[in-house]
Amino acid sequence: MRLSSREIMARAIELGRREMRERGVSPFAAVIVRDGEIIGEGCNDTAVTFDPTAHGEVVAIRDATRRLGSADLSGATLYTTCEPCSMCVAAMWWARIDKLVYAYSLQDCLALGIDCAPLVAEVSKPVEARALPSEQLMAEEAHGVFTEWMASGPAMPR
Repeated sequence: MRLSSREIMARAIELGRREMRERGVSPFAAVIVRDGEIIGEGCNDTAVTFDPTAHGEVVAIRDATRRLGSADLSGATLYTTCEPCSMCVAAMWWARIDKLVYAYSLQDCLALGIDCAPLVAEVSKPVEARALPSEQLMAEEAHGVFTEWMASGPAMPR
């Protein structure tokens, strides 16, 4: 039996609620579906794993790619309890997620004191204009490794 979009979103919301209550994590949860089948699920694990990248969408992508043995999630829809931040959007892009369905918006989050606008502004700047001091070092040496990699005919990232 195929689940409806509402049923899948309800599952994501319940996953967030359960994980929040049982594990004390944030209720940001995601469910990934392809061809009517759930292929990945995850909830924000940053508080318990001390991994700042363990947002619900990223955890769900990791779950789906592990289950499928592939980094390519083409044809998949990601359902999430909250509109994704820039990092999660990037992860979805790399994973080739085809569609996003979200419940709470980033605008809604402002009332809770969660503001992603500074992140969006920061990642939109050229590297030399960002707050994080950066310098380029040993580009020629790295170029040799990347050239060798390309000559080996690798499976290309997005």
